[in-house]
This record gives sequence, C-alpha cells and structure tokens, in this order.
Amino acid sequence: MIAGPHNDITDVAGIRVGHAQLDGEGALSGTTVVLAPPGGAAAGVDVRGAAPGTRETDLLDPRNTVDRVHAIVLGGGSAYGLDAASGVMARLEEAGTGFAVPGGVVPIVPAAVLFDLGRGGRFTARPGAAQGIAAHDAATDGPVVQGVVGAGTGAVAGGLKGGIGSASALLDDGTTVAAIVAVNAVGSPADLATGHLHGARRGLPGEFDLPDPGARGGAAVAGALARHAARSAGTATTIAVLATDATLDKAGCARLATVGHDGLARSIAPVHTVMDGDTIFAMATGTRPAPDLPALFALHAAAADVVARAIVHAVLKATSVSTPAGTWPSYRDAVAGS
Repeated sequence: MIAGPHNDITDVAGIRVGHAQLDGEGALSGTTVVLAPPGGAAAGVDVRGAAPGTRETDLLDPRNTVDRVHAIVLGGGSAYGLDAASGVMARLEEAGTGFAVPGGVVPIVPAAVLFDLGRGGRFTARPGAAQGIAAHDAATDGPVVQGVVGAGTGAVAGGLKGGIGSASALLDDGTTVAAIVAVNAVGSPADLATGHLHGARRGLPGEFDLPDPGARGGAAVAGALARHAARSAGTATTIAVLATDATLDKAGCARLATVGHDGLARSIAPVHTVMDGDTIFAMATGTRPAPDLPALFALHAAAADVVARAIVHAVLKATSVSTPAGTWPSYRDAVAGS
C-alpha cells in the first residue's frame, strides 16, 4: 500500500474540497465542503460520540429512499454552523445538481459540525450560508490545504491546536481510499507520558516529519490538556469524511464509516466520549468494481489507517493560535518548548 499522488482525499477521482473561514474580530471558525462527482455518490454515516450535531443523516439509513449525496459539509459553529449546508445547497441547485423532484432538484447535503463557539472571542461568530457558498466556490481537485483552515479553524484537540488533516491510500488492486478529518477532541492526540503522537505508528515510510518530544514532551502535552480541554458535554467533536472509488451501496458505505472510527480510536485518547459528537461519513464514487471479500477486507483495514494518518497530519500542520478567548499551542510548539 502506498499513498496517492496528493496523499489526501482528492486522490479519489471526482472528489473536490473547498474551505472558507470567517473574517473579522473575534472570529475563529470555518467550513469545509467535500463535493461528490457529477451525479453524486453513495454514502453512509456512523455517529459514535454522545453529543453530535448533524444534518440529513437519516437519509443515509440503507432502509431509506435517497441513495446518493451531492456534497458533505464539515463545519465549526456547533449547531449554528449547520446553516452552511444551505449555502452549498443553493450553489448545487443553481447548477441543476440534486435529487430530481417535480419542478426541480433537491441537492442532498449531509453535514456534521464541531464545537468552537467563542474561541475567537465572540460567541456569535459562526459559519452560515455565506461560508457554505464560499467553500463550495473554492472547491478544487488539487492538493487539500491542511491545518488551521476550514472546519479546523477553531478546532482544539486535547488542549492543543487542532485542524484539518487528510491522507490517502492506493491499494494493491488499484482501489483508492482516503479521509479528511477535522480534529477537535476532548481527548489528546499525543501520549501524555511520552509526548509521541498516538497515530504516528500508522504512517507510511517517511510520511511524517515528527518532532522529538524530548524528556518533557509528555508533561507539555499533559499541561495543554489540563489547561484547555473541554469540560462540558458537546464542547468537542471530531468529524470526518472517508471516500473511495470502489462501488459500495449505502450499507457498504455505513460499514466503511464504522471501521473509520477505529482510526479515531488509534489516534485520540479517549474518544467517543460524552463530551464529543464524533461522526464519520463515507462516500463511494463507484468508478471501480465492487470489491470481493478479500478486497473489502483490505479496503476496511486501509480506511481505519487513513483516518489515523489524517489526524496526525492535522495535528502536525496546525499552528498556534492566540485570541481574546485564550491561547492554544500547536503540538510542534508545545513539544519544542518542553
């Protein structure tokens, strides 16, 4: 197994990603959109956290009618940030993209949000339809910008600055699977004893430029956790999208999302807590054949690993942020100062 050309989710042909951030004093939040290819993609979801903020997840139940999505939105702003999906819907409707109904189309745009309210200093600074439109318009199939951007703008992970990360894998049979993750967890992405990143061992050879945590690296990340970790329900949440070019139905996509949560468990400790709303979507573009059982096994195994690797990229590419509401050190800065 190797990474795709970009080592991100746009290595799945037809997938495009765009980010938008809020501007202005007191703002630290944003939106990320993952656009499906023309015609949409099969999709599923698995929600494991106890405090999720989601939209249109019931449509992804295999028992229900709609079988394709046209975009998936990840965003900040807690439940308020779900409004960003309406901006994406507006753009897709203008293009005639959506589920056909008498008189027009209804774009299917599931969404999940994380909590970052007030981290820029102003509680009312949260994404809306305008950020959804901007993220849609910025979408490209080029390399995904990672770090403190889009849905990861206001993210915090175990008291360290979180962000957006992505990774991909090209399997031996030619199938691609990839993930994009907005890391905003109450748990820590780093071992509190050693300072090493939990998910780094899942990396491909030479993939990560890892700093040396030193003798006091564990104390540094433990200190960040003690100072800044979420302390009430619903104030964290890691959200992600998995994508593959294999042919899967809605049930198969839901299973792919389920195994993706193994990547969260390998990279964040603890995870799926009462304070998080951890949610993973999965999309299948269907440009490659449906996998047989051995190929499906390999796809699932790789899906968990690309989620874990994407989390490591998010943490390594995040930069320290200071606002009137506080200072969140990046992992690199935290261990460098240890």
